[in-house]
Amino acid sequence: MNDAKLLERLSALDSNTISDALDFMGLPGATYGIRPLWNCPKIVGKASTIQVAPKEGKTPTVHMLTPVIAEIEADDRVLVIAGGLEGISCWGDIVANAAKMKKIRGTVIDGMSRDIDGSEAIDYPVFGRGVTMISARNRLIQTGSGEAITFAGVVVNQDDLVIADRCGTVFIPAAKAEDIIELAEKINARQEAMVKAVRNGRSVAEVMHDKEFDQIYKK
Repeated sequence: MNDAKLLERLSALDSNTISDALDFMGLPGATYGIRPLWNCPKIVGKASTIQVAPKEGKTPTVHMLTPVIAEIEADDRVLVIAGGLEGISCWGDIVANAAKMKKIRGTVIDGMSRDIDGSEAIDYPVFGRGVTMISARNRLIQTGSGEAITFAGVVVNQDDLVIADRCGTVFIPAAKAEDIIELAEKINARQEAMVKAVRNGRSVAEVMHDKEFDQIYKK
């Protein structure tokens, strides 16, 4: 199945259901603490990975992130930034405007953002650990891109799928994406049926029994 169709199907789901599907399959991918930094819409797309690290010395460098943003041509990308430091920004309004111009779908940061009002003003989604005013300049540099990174304890590869919403951020290994999304769709349908059963008066103790979830695997 082509990537556009997979992303369309993923867009109909949420991070909770994808997390459950990964649990059923015994796979990592769900993170904790990466939340929307303004009341932004859900992000669904393919990861463009970026690694940042503390800067040593004061030699001028190209500002981190900018080479990656400049090179992106596809309209299905999500910037995934690992290596942020507590209290130091990995994102701001100038790069947000550049990303918006390149039709990037959003940014998720294992770190922090500044200028969050600027991202909100242009409707650019940003997820991360928090907001700060302290600039990355002369504090952080980009050390890699397009390679495997460790983001909030999860290994994320270039082109893995990303879903981020109000409950958090989850990554889907590209090689298993179709199987995970298919299972998530089954989980979603089953959970909708369980909600309906509760509303119709069935005991919640029965509806939420472990054996009910076993039905997800049955055709």
